[in-house]
Amino acid sequence: MTDNGEQTRNRLSKDVVLLIRGLVIGKVLTLVVIGGVLWWLRPRLFMSNDASTQNSGVASVASDVSNFQSVAAVPTGTFNYGGSPAWAAIRQLVDAQIQNARPELQLRYVSPDEGVPSSRTGIQMLLDGKIDIAQTSRPLTATEAAIAKERGIVLEQSPVGVDGVAVAVNHSLTVAGLTTEQLRQIYQGTITNWSQVGGPDLNIVPFSRPLEDADAPIFASQSQSSQFGTQVQYVTTTTEALRQVSNTPGGIYYASARTIVPQCSVKTLPLGENINQLIAPYRQPSVQTSECPAERNQVNTAVFESGEYPITYNLFVITKQNQSREQQAGEAYTNLLLSQQGQKALEQVGFAPVSSENIARQ
Repeated sequence: MTDNGEQTRNRLSKDVVLLIRGLVIGKVLTLVVIGGVLWWLRPRLFMSNDASTQNSGVASVASDVSNFQSVAAVPTGTFNYGGSPAWAAIRQLVDAQIQNARPELQLRYVSPDEGVPSSRTGIQMLLDGKIDIAQTSRPLTATEAAIAKERGIVLEQSPVGVDGVAVAVNHSLTVAGLTTEQLRQIYQGTITNWSQVGGPDLNIVPFSRPLEDADAPIFASQSQSSQFGTQVQYVTTTTEALRQVSNTPGGIYYASARTIVPQCSVKTLPLGENINQLIAPYRQPSVQTSECPAERNQVNTAVFESGEYPITYNLFVITKQNQSREQQAGEAYTNLLLSQQGQKALEQVGFAPVSSENIARQ
């Protein structure tokens, strides 16, 4: 009887041990599965899932990921990208840092087959399957969103940085600066002489890229070319525009601050909501013409980030949401730029970091 009781107790002890072991293993497996799901979802948590309208995706803000090495789910392979020329410094300098840290992700720039690089052509190339990632300096237009919907394509736009509009004039021009309304009236043709804005008696000669390709907006909407007056002279590139302004005493041109501010051939004007509160997009003290190019003016990203500067806009990464390797590459690239190291790199090349506050001001 004693032996049977002892055997029974031993069997019960073994059963209890097995039961506990099974429960522990089950809990561990559950945690592993949950962790795996969260790891897979992590890159997607930085972005909105609906980009079918112009305002979608603007809730994305810089992440708490510290550096490029910490970004998860970076695919291996070569991926094509392109778009706005405002991104040129990012492609040259920031992306070089990314690819040095994450060599498995190879990014290859592709120019448009027709026309010049712009946000418009970048989005068109993405829709046509010619690139995997589009880089823009404006959100999707209603027309672009409609085309995507017609083709059964879901696009996601994620803001990753902030740029400002800078205004270039001839070095000989003596004017303190312009209000945003004066700038708009110059391009609308209401203001035609520099004497109307405190300058010399000199005809204003405004230059611009065609509105459909002008990535630095001075109007809330740039979909209608009729917003510009007939006196505006159109150029295909910023390089051509700056050459024209440097040779035209009354010339004026606007573009990305990162493109305008460091130039030696032109002068950058301060802008403001009113004439008594003009804000320069460059750091003080400004570099004199005689000191350039040994020294160049630097973009003051702090006034973009704080909202003091009157005209700023977001830089967007746009990707297709098609559960493909291209989507994975676009999301990884976005997260790399939104990491703390990525945001710092953007700031070093002349763009302000993105945040919920400065997105809200767009």
